[in-house]
Amino acid sequence: MSLETMGLKTREKLSQTRLLLLDVDGVLTRGDIIYDDRGVEIKRFSVKDGLGLRLLMDAGTPAALVTGRRSEALAHRSRNLGVKLVFDGVRDKAALLGEIEKKTGVGPAEMAFVGDDLPDLPIMRRVGLSIAVSDACDEVKERADLVTEAPGGDGAVREVCESILKARGLWEGIIGRFVS
Repeated sequence: MSLETMGLKTREKLSQTRLLLLDVDGVLTRGDIIYDDRGVEIKRFSVKDGLGLRLLMDAGTPAALVTGRRSEALAHRSRNLGVKLVFDGVRDKAALLGEIEKKTGVGPAEMAFVGDDLPDLPIMRRVGLSIAVSDACDEVKERADLVTEAPGGDGAVREVCESILKARGLWEGIIGRFVS
């Protein structure tokens, strides 16, 4: 996603995003579900995506995870990142928007959602900015406001976080903290 190539309306939506909602499997992970011999679920998360989330949250934009599956691996990762809003085992993600608004004070028009598959379509239609990862199913990509260049679990979330920070004019200041 390049700010230079996207339309003004989309850049405005990015800059006005006050809460980033993320699906997990296929967005924060590649979508693989791995079990060890004891049946323990293992997930692979990108460190780059994690840093992107930390930078976004440190700049004042919280993130929330909204997923249909429950996982101890996700609980560990969300605690590690400092993501306080985790909604797992959710069947109807769009129905959760009212609860999220009550907890955060952020209305759906100021929320962005990143998804990858059919269960994400209803919530994508109700938020201000809908984003699909590059390896999302075609139906999701066709209905998204933006499609990332990176696939889920491999930098897509980092790309979204950077795009929000750049649209707000905060990115250069963040870079400055690392190079000074």
